[in-house]
Amino acid sequence: MMIRGVSALATVLDIAPKSGPTSSAVSAGTARSKSDYRPDIDGLRALAVISVIINHFNTDLLPSGYVGVDIFFVISGYVIASSLYNSPGKTLADVFLGFYTRRVKRLVPALILCVVITGVLICLFDERPGTSLKTGITSLFGLSNIYLLRRATDYFGRLSQLNVFMHTWSLGVEEQFYVIFPFIVWFTGFGRAHPKGLDNLGRVVGVLAIGSLVAFVPLSASNQPAAFFLMPTRLWELSAGSLVFVALSRVQRSSLRLLARVSPLVVMLSIVAVLFIPARFFVRATIAVVVLTALLIASIRPRTTAYQILSHPTAVYVGRISYSLYLWHWSVLAISRWTIGIHWWCVPLQVGLMLLLAGASYRYVENPMRHAEWSAFRWRSIGYGLSALVGAAALLAGLAKPLDGRLYTGRSRKLVAEGVESLTDTYSLRDAPGSWQGEKCVVSDNRQVGKVIPIDECTLGSFSSARRRVLVLGNSYSAAFVQAFDQLVQSDKYSVTVTSAWGASPVAEIPNSSPWDKANDYYWRTVVPSLVSHLRAGDWVFLINDMADLSPEQASVDSTQRLRELEMGLAKLSDRLAERGVGLAVLHGIAFAHETDCEPVLAAPQWFAPFGSPCRFFSKEQTLSRRARLNQILSSLRDQGKIAIVDLIDVFCPRKTCTYQASTGQTLYRDVYSHPSVEAARLSAPLIRDVLTASSPSRRGAAERRAR
Repeated sequence: MMIRGVSALATVLDIAPKSGPTSSAVSAGTARSKSDYRPDIDGLRALAVISVIINHFNTDLLPSGYVGVDIFFVISGYVIASSLYNSPGKTLADVFLGFYTRRVKRLVPALILCVVITGVLICLFDERPGTSLKTGITSLFGLSNIYLLRRATDYFGRLSQLNVFMHTWSLGVEEQFYVIFPFIVWFTGFGRAHPKGLDNLGRVVGVLAIGSLVAFVPLSASNQPAAFFLMPTRLWELSAGSLVFVALSRVQRSSLRLLARVSPLVVMLSIVAVLFIPARFFVRATIAVVVLTALLIASIRPRTTAYQILSHPTAVYVGRISYSLYLWHWSVLAISRWTIGIHWWCVPLQVGLMLLLAGASYRYVENPMRHAEWSAFRWRSIGYGLSALVGAAALLAGLAKPLDGRLYTGRSRKLVAEGVESLTDTYSLRDAPGSWQGEKCVVSDNRQVGKVIPIDECTLGSFSSARRRVLVLGNSYSAAFVQAFDQLVQSDKYSVTVTSAWGASPVAEIPNSSPWDKANDYYWRTVVPSLVSHLRAGDWVFLINDMADLSPEQASVDSTQRLRELEMGLAKLSDRLAERGVGLAVLHGIAFAHETDCEPVLAAPQWFAPFGSPCRFFSKEQTLSRRARLNQILSSLRDQGKIAIVDLIDVFCPRKTCTYQASTGQTLYRDVYSHPSVEAARLSAPLIRDVLTASSPSRRGAAERRAR
């Protein structure tokens, strides 16, 4: 049915693929005439883009469908090498101008069309579309992959599905490849038809490919986002396609016989099999699909079953519109997630819209602009393209700043502060001394190891004359609770010093392998002991952390070990503090809001989301069940007099389902990472105050031990 629909669409748009040469000139083993059109390559593009789309609809259907992008990379390497071989230049400038003119005319018009329309649409449904718009702006200049990496984006996380330009990371990788490749082809002699150009290119690209692959594998284990998004760690995939072109152009008779023994159908089916590999085998799936794609391009021959499948008119058509289809499929899916959602009944409509938009883009923008004569001067054509990119970027920048929120059609979220950046907003009380200076009070990354936290600039109230001092320690959650201590400071004459280390472990004993590992070690080994040394008998240390990773949906050996380490760490810290007469309070686990993968604006009912929020809310029963083991440990330590527990579950989950809404209707979270809002902190203040104005449990425990 889908094939008939695609064929019908091609007919309606009058862009059914025309037949190209399919003679033995395209068989592996012949030094191909470099102008030969290979319909099977377009068919392979179709396989790649369909794989990606299915994966983006539902990862369970095709867990490794995302490697369709890797198939594109190999194809691009092959096609670009072929293109440069067909267009040799007499000078470096000649090569550059010819190459970039073709790239600009091929890529820029369809990209601008998609980015501008999608950018305007997201502003209707996202009150703060800054992240999407900034991604869109950087995508216009081939830098969105770097922008996403700097934001520590997880491509495989559900949150990434809400960024309407998330998919443009792959365009960034390719466009950065386009910057260096013309240099390589010129200086190897390949771009100027030097007799040894092919051999030189093969040697240079081969070395680069090996280096890139060697970097990709270990980096995938230590820093997967960097391995995923960066061009240098993807260079080996694009190089693989170029090496196939070099190899086929230098193929020997013995190699012909070897390739003839390869079954293209088996290779193609092997590629399909890779698409079903679980996503956790990211490295293996990527390497496998790159090798298999290169082998398929090299071995496929006319009159074979695989060739007939990939050169079928429908497959060729989808391949021809694959660039526009790749651009528009994510726009449709991302906007759908902000509005009607992804449901079985709307999938046909969404697929139809993708094909319609892609077909129209190809028919009326991509293809005619690609073949049009923009100018008699190639440098001027490039200039036109760059000017259009700058204009589109200016439009998106206008949507992000002067028009920020002006186009939004939904119910506004009213928050005192929102976004991760608000965690370091300064804060002070009108009728009390002291202030919290935000950035000065946190260790935000590994580069800040050695940073001194100034008590005077991180304390609400008078640290020197306070009746009691409270030292707040923790990860970024602790910074979210700065506004929870007003009454303690104003009425109870406490001082509250709030510090934080992004990504810190709840206690020093829990190993930290996050990107903030060095900051965590420095915080617990140096910052915390220094701050604790200023406390007196009767004071408090209050640990505020996100405990979600200690209460997974399914218990594991690792989670059990981490709970043991938490128990041991809390006991040790409590004993050390008790020697000084200082109490230890611990924030219990709250609702698992981070796992809802939800924007605060999406959590509230909206007219444009009639079928409910896409957020994955948990029930209160599920929440309490998941944190039962954590509760057992904390309760045991409390009963031993080692800690006091601050349990805010009724604040953050006042109903049967733990949504983003408080019982008063206020929004409980300030961002997609589940950092509590200022409103939530103030709702929590009475419960926190009740615990911290009680007698110190550590002191009471020490007294009981002396009595025994």
